[in-house]
Amino acid sequence: MSGDLVLGIDCSTTSAKAVVWDMAGRSVAMGRTTFGHASPQPGWGEQDPTLWWRSTVEAIGQACRQIDPARLAAMSITHQRETFACLDGAGHALRPALLWLDTRAALEVQEHGSEEVHRITGKPPNTATSWYKMLWLRAHEPRTMDSAVHVADVHTYLVHRLTGEWTSSWGSVDPLGVLDLRDFTLDDGLIDQAGLTRDHFPQIHAPGEVIGALSARAADQLGLRRDLPVVAGLGDGQAAGLGVGITRPGDAYLNLGTGIVSGTYSAEYRADRAFRTMSGGVPRTYLIETFFGGGTYNINWFVDNFSDIRANAFGLDLSPERILEAAAASLPAGAEGLLALPYLTGVLTPHWDSAARGTLFGLSPRHGKAHVYRAILEGLAMEQRVSTRAAEAAMGVEAERFLVMGGGSQSPLWCQVMADVFDRPVEVAREAEATCLGAGMLAAVAAGLYASVEEAVAGMSGTGRVYEPDRSQCAKYDRLFGVYSDLYPVLARNFSDLREVMREIA
Repeated sequence: MSGDLVLGIDCSTTSAKAVVWDMAGRSVAMGRTTFGHASPQPGWGEQDPTLWWRSTVEAIGQACRQIDPARLAAMSITHQRETFACLDGAGHALRPALLWLDTRAALEVQEHGSEEVHRITGKPPNTATSWYKMLWLRAHEPRTMDSAVHVADVHTYLVHRLTGEWTSSWGSVDPLGVLDLRDFTLDDGLIDQAGLTRDHFPQIHAPGEVIGALSARAADQLGLRRDLPVVAGLGDGQAAGLGVGITRPGDAYLNLGTGIVSGTYSAEYRADRAFRTMSGGVPRTYLIETFFGGGTYNINWFVDNFSDIRANAFGLDLSPERILEAAAASLPAGAEGLLALPYLTGVLTPHWDSAARGTLFGLSPRHGKAHVYRAILEGLAMEQRVSTRAAEAAMGVEAERFLVMGGGSQSPLWCQVMADVFDRPVEVAREAEATCLGAGMLAAVAAGLYASVEEAVAGMSGTGRVYEPDRSQCAKYDRLFGVYSDLYPVLARNFSDLREVMREIA
């Protein structure tokens, strides 16, 4: 293959990004386009799949107008996981795609979630896993399932639009919950329970394999050369781990995005309720992953609905988040007695409770916007500590440091709070778009620009600023954590009761 640059595409919950990378892992050009999603009912999340394609086309155009496209050697995709669409034979959506954050399948989780399903897929029963939402569709929208010719995650959908082929990566199909992770093959039993067959799903390949070439139609639309290799990618969490260099035991990554994902490398398959097991960026390896959906989603929700601060307010060239961060940074640890459970979209690891909801605990007349903002940042850090402790206890291994990326890594206050809550160093990835970089690494290997994924990681990743824990703050957060960690066990029954009451009175 010719060319000395690669293209990484990240189609997330809220935007499509396209980044052109050189072989030192430097961003040469970037494009980004945002899009939204709908919530027709409380707890639901849906999206028009055509938004994925239109936004990806625009992002690629923005990026590739800044370079000579002939220099591109290959392209690969990372994406929001668990989100899927039911399509007809022409690839048109029969209904809006169901998002990973959609919790409508809570009853299906109760009825069909089992130790056996967990053992096969590596995913404890939870509403994020797509298989349960397929069961919901089978029960509530049987005509959709009967009419579906293809069931496609975001990667599969985009690869089809790029190449015309129904083919994908097992790293992208894995989050759907229909893969036997012990041998990375589709599980006929799970597929049959949803009333589907293997033919509904794409042909799957190892991450980093060439799975198609840019069709003439797509190439002309994108302004790229025909037959540009398209390389099997990964879900965003797995790609993020690859982008910061998690290819061996000992380090943990922390992706501070819409959802917060943390993971460590494992060469062996393990299943435990303290984490979910995902296929890794290095083929036939695994990521031991903690995840909760309400990461920066909690922050954006508060800023958009309650901050009443406009961009460039007070004549400052600052976002509302940066203004609130400056105010919150002046407050002491604990936000003067305010704690926040960041469960706007329920909680996954380690509680696996879709009924859980966001909670402010300790409100008093003293508290204002800055207190709530700081409490949310601290709540997210302490919730990650809950998940990390549980996963480390199950694995018998502790991470010595956290490699941080994602939009939240641009917040000095949040990174320092993380270091103080964990009592471990937090190192910010050199490249903020580490998720997209993970896709670029796979493209570089497939193009022959690196001999292996491990070599690509060594050549293209790196870290920047390091936040060391402040021992005096660590002691304070230890005390606060004792209170915080008791809140969910006390409220769990109340969350469940509230959901049942709301079902009855709706």
